[in-house]
Formats: sequence, structure tokens, C-alpha cells
Amino acid sequence: MANSTRTKQKKPAKPRPDFPLFPHANGRWAKKVRGKFVYFGKWADDPKGKAALDLWLDQRDDLLAGRTPRVDADDLTIRDLCNRFLTAKETQRDAGDITPRTFADYLATCKLIVESFGKNRLVDDLVADDFEQLWAALAKTRNPNTLGNEVQRIRTTFKYAYDAGVVEHPIRFGPTFKRPAKHILRAIRQKKGPRMFEAQELRRIIDVADQPLKAMIMLGINAGFGNADCGTLPMSALDLDNGLVDYPRPKTAVERRCPLWPETIEAIREAMGSRPKAKLHEHTHLAFITKYGLPWAKATSDNPISQEMRKLLDKFKLHRPGLGFYALRHTFETIAGETRDQVAVNHIMGHTDASMSAHYRERISDQRLVGVVTFVRAWLFTKGKKQ
Repeated sequence: MANSTRTKQKKPAKPRPDFPLFPHANGRWAKKVRGKFVYFGKWADDPKGKAALDLWLDQRDDLLAGRTPRVDADDLTIRDLCNRFLTAKETQRDAGDITPRTFADYLATCKLIVESFGKNRLVDDLVADDFEQLWAALAKTRNPNTLGNEVQRIRTTFKYAYDAGVVEHPIRFGPTFKRPAKHILRAIRQKKGPRMFEAQELRRIIDVADQPLKAMIMLGINAGFGNADCGTLPMSALDLDNGLVDYPRPKTAVERRCPLWPETIEAIREAMGSRPKAKLHEHTHLAFITKYGLPWAKATSDNPISQEMRKLLDKFKLHRPGLGFYALRHTFETIAGETRDQVAVNHIMGHTDASMSAHYRERISDQRLVGVVTFVRAWLFTKGKKQ
């Protein structure tokens, strides 16, 4: 009876002494270029290295120059596209052009694309029917908002292929592979209710919140801070003696400056007084550290600030879809807008202003900023009066 155990194939020798590639132990022809191994196919399928040599000669100039070799559009697979796209986005993330959370979303989308179409499917082989079927599958498990965001990321990924010149023609998505209609999104938002807190709700939450969540909540309603703002806030951005926070938005790098209330300053001082030691040296500059010595910022949906805020909302039976820590930012914008000084509100919120007047405006006085935050403070802490 023949032995059913497969014999491990013996590693081939170089076809000739001057052959530029070598058989790597992982089963592929390889060469070390600029300190990294580059592979050129399995030597089991190409024992003489002929196809591997042709590929090396085709890609040699790009590799030696430190460039990513160009891919024949006819051979671009889903896996190739996703790898190239994520490499480009990784570069943007490292340069600060996109946030780690945005990169994580793109990574999850690329995994979805690979699972849906198959890693070896040729990009040029996709047609509108493929995207229509994908849209129908996604719509079964995602709400319209989430579906719209996912569709946009998928379109962005495939648009990269044409913009980068790795496919000859733009991808045809078909007429239905797009965001849900705006009236559907508006109806859902109306069904959820306002994404903001009332003053009495916030007072109850602030009264029982533990540190440092209390300090972060105060920054949320005093300065319009969101989760990422609080989680990445450096101590150097705080001037508690003069009652100011000066910290550009991590998401957009737009300048932002805000006067702090006495209650906010007190809460921050209290939180800083019991601040745990950072686990890693790279986090020692952060104003807020978790009890585990880690940052409060996290580039995933299970953000620790959101989780702690959810516990408080559940305690008071206030939770509903859309109402979480980030709703503090919505609340600040809504109430601060009543001051009718939208320029000052935008500066505190870190919103961009594409108007011509913004182009010529070189500064804004602290007096206007104080006027805005004082109005919001009166709304929050004045009890027993109609707001």
C-alpha cells in the first residue's frame, strides 16, 4: 500500500551561481532588497526559477528605488487592491492626515471586501450586479446611517484603484450602490429624538460621575469636547491658572481655544490629583489616564469614555440611540448658538469656516469666547427657570 503521508519537497538549488534569487524556507523564491525580503512565487511551482526571475527583472528598478512595483491591471486581485489601499492609508495615518479610528474603519472595510468578493477575484471582473448584491446583504444587518458609511468606504477603496492607475477604467458600481436617500436618514434621526441633553439631566450626571469621567464631561459641555478630544488631551494644552484650554482638534487640526468655568477647572484639578501613572512613556503627557495606565482614546467602537458614559446613562434610564458622550458636543453647539455669535461658537468647537470673512479674520477676542461659555454655564446651572 502506498504511503499516504506526503513527502516534504526538497528545496531546489540555485539554477546557476549568479542567479539573483534564492529558495526561501517558506517555499518561495526570494531576494533581500533594501533590508526587506521580497518574494517571487512558490519554488514548488517554479523549480527552475524562470517565472520568478522574469518577475524580479520586471520589478527590479522599482524595488531598488524603494517604490512599490506597478501591477498589471489585468492581474489586479481584490487582495492586491486592499493591500495597496491600506498601505496608502497607513502612510496618511502616520503623517496625521487621517485618524487611527479612520484607518481602523478602512481596515475593517477591506476585510469585508475580501470576504464578500474573494481575495483572488480580479478587480476588473467585478460588475454592477456584484455591488448590488453586496448592498442588499449589508442592508440586512446595518441601519441606514451605518450602511451609508460602509458604502462610502467601499467606493473610496475602489476609486483608489483608478486614481492610482492600477486599473484602466473606473469601477462601475451600478445605480443602487450608494448611500440611502437623505429623507430616510432624516426620518431615522427624527425617530431617535434630539441628540442632546437637557440641563437637569446633565446636572444629575455630573453630580454622581467619578473621576476622571466627571472632568471629561465638564470639558464636553464647557468646551464642546468629544471622546477623541478628551482621550488625547495633553497636559500642556491646559492653563488652569488662567482658566483656558488651547488644543487643536485631533480630527482636523483646526485651532481651538476655550475659557474654562470654575467648575471645570476644579474637576480637572481633582482628576489630575488622582491620575494613575501611565503604563507607557509615550502616554505620560496625557491629561487623563485609565486605572490600567492606558489612554482613554481608542480607535474602535468600544471607546472606554463611551462605555463609562453609558453606565451613567443606564443608571438614570436616559440612554437611547444617539445619546452618549458625544452628545455633549451637540448640546454645547445647540445652546451656544443662542448667543448669536456663531463665529465664537465655531472657534470653540473647532469648526472650519470656508467663508471669505474667515479668510481675512486673523483673531477673535477672549471676551467673545467668554460670552459664549458664560451663556452655556448659566443654562446648565440655573435651576427652576425656563431655559
